[in-house]
Amino acid sequence: MNVLNLEHISKIYGDKVIFDNISCGIHQGDKIGIIGINGTGKTTFLRILAGLEEADDGQVIMQNGLRISFLSQHPTFPEGATILSYVTQGQREQSWNPETEAHMVLNKLGIEEHEEEIAHLSGGQKKRVALAAVLVNPTDVLILDEPTNHLDNEMASWLEDYLNRFKGIVIMVTHDRYFLDRVTNKILEISHGKLYSYEAKYSEFLELKAQREEMEMASERKKQSILRMEIEWAKRGCRARSTKQRARLDRLEEMKNSSAPVRDTNVAIDSVETRMGKKTIELHHISKKFGDRICIRDFDYIVLKNQRLGIIGPNGCGKSTLLKIIAGIIQPDSGEVEIGDTIKIGYFSQEIEDMNTSQRVIDYIKDVAEFIPTKDGLISASKLLEQFLFDAAMQYAPIEKLSGGEKKRLYLLKVLASAPNVLLLDEITNDIDIPTLTILEDYLNSFAGIVIAVSHDRYFLDNLAERIFEFDREGNLTQYEGGYTDYLEAKKRKGHFEEAPATKSSASKNVSADSAEEKESVKTWKQNRPSKLKFSYKEQREFETIDDDIAALESKIEKLDADIMANATNSGKLNELTQQKEEAAVQLEEKMDRWVYLNDLAEQIEAQK
Repeated sequence: MNVLNLEHISKIYGDKVIFDNISCGIHQGDKIGIIGINGTGKTTFLRILAGLEEADDGQVIMQNGLRISFLSQHPTFPEGATILSYVTQGQREQSWNPETEAHMVLNKLGIEEHEEEIAHLSGGQKKRVALAAVLVNPTDVLILDEPTNHLDNEMASWLEDYLNRFKGIVIMVTHDRYFLDRVTNKILEISHGKLYSYEAKYSEFLELKAQREEMEMASERKKQSILRMEIEWAKRGCRARSTKQRARLDRLEEMKNSSAPVRDTNVAIDSVETRMGKKTIELHHISKKFGDRICIRDFDYIVLKNQRLGIIGPNGCGKSTLLKIIAGIIQPDSGEVEIGDTIKIGYFSQEIEDMNTSQRVIDYIKDVAEFIPTKDGLISASKLLEQFLFDAAMQYAPIEKLSGGEKKRLYLLKVLASAPNVLLLDEITNDIDIPTLTILEDYLNSFAGIVIAVSHDRYFLDNLAERIFEFDREGNLTQYEGGYTDYLEAKKRKGHFEEAPATKSSASKNVSADSAEEKESVKTWKQNRPSKLKFSYKEQREFETIDDDIAALESKIEKLDADIMANATNSGKLNELTQQKEEAAVQLEEKMDRWVYLNDLAEQIEAQK
């Protein structure tokens, strides 16, 4: 049953056609991801659905009494509003204390001081407060514009679970491909003013899109063949004396005037780089704190040539601070950073700080250089902009006319145009469209230099990183080999067998090939035990007490649940209890995994007798 219908919607900004007579129906239970390159109208589509913007033609028809909640990409807040008052102000009458869920959701999103004024928060914190307000407010339709921006990996996983449990409709724009694949069951693609619908997750959408484009091109080839044949017939002297001949000529004119399918133009990122010498970047026991909060604790590391490093961790832990120390923007409190003479750093900041939005697009790039060296020789700033999908009209428009994603793409171009051999990327995937991200990943994999990326985009890290550094809340870094999925598997393996400890920041020297092979052989030996099995003394004691340990943890979690309900309005105590419950849940999961392992081992020992 259709809950929302868009019928023959058209929208034009200036001379740019955003939507050209598009229609679609949205059903109960739909979890929809909106796909399209930056500037195609994804945010406009959401705003029309939410009733915040009018279409030039057509109409939106919705079920009576339908409740819609909208998360803006750049939310605004009432002057003087506090976090809790803003989050709960839109709540409709409920059968329980409206603040209870608000406290819980805010804590999950890393917002702990619930009575703070919103004006005092960072941009990322404000976006999370706006997200909390949308999630807490009872609704039938959630319309979310970039909900995963400014969420760390733990928060993104929690939001995935929340949206999967949500009984209503979800319509969202996000560039997080794992998030799309795990939440959506339908994809709407906006391309050149048209809307294409796919009953599929993101991974299936890619294949279906390729099939659609191939069918369109096959139809176009057939049309061109018929058109050539009809033109030859007309040239032979038809004078349209009969009705049949006139109809045939009319069909010929119709075919000549019909438009061919338009393929998306992709960003072309050329190789722009500088030679690198032997000495790269050396971090010698650096530490940094702000007030009483330790961001980085005694981190020691030498970056290898052409290395790809991913940096992850909870929001506010110090990831961006580390990149700024490497870039020389801020200085460590102790320790030393040594940069090789040939190193040229390109720093992509999370916030675009130096962009004058009244400046013309082409002048923004010409500030770097009129001509930029590439592997094929010098290329003009204008030509490079064209490769980044900024046509002649856009190049001479002020930057303020660009969408948020187009500004990010322009900023990326400026960083690459400076010909760096080290790229420091701070949340580069925010606001960058998926087609550009895919091409950027290919570029970075072939980039002749070092890439160090802070990112919450798990798909991006899997495609890019060969080593992951994880921050904890105490300023320590732990390193894991491989991409994000490898990191998750390494975390899961802990507790199943005694694994060689991951390198801590205080001793995080580069692992040589020999030592890596040695670690792998140790792991292999421990996983493939000798055929003669027996409990160690420690395992025997653990096997005898583990049932009682599990029962005690289950009782602890039940008591914490009761305490949480009793302290629903005490945000400080609630945060403390919630953290204790999460820690107990992790301990219980580890104990259960250990219980499975010990019982399997006991059965194998019994079978040997």
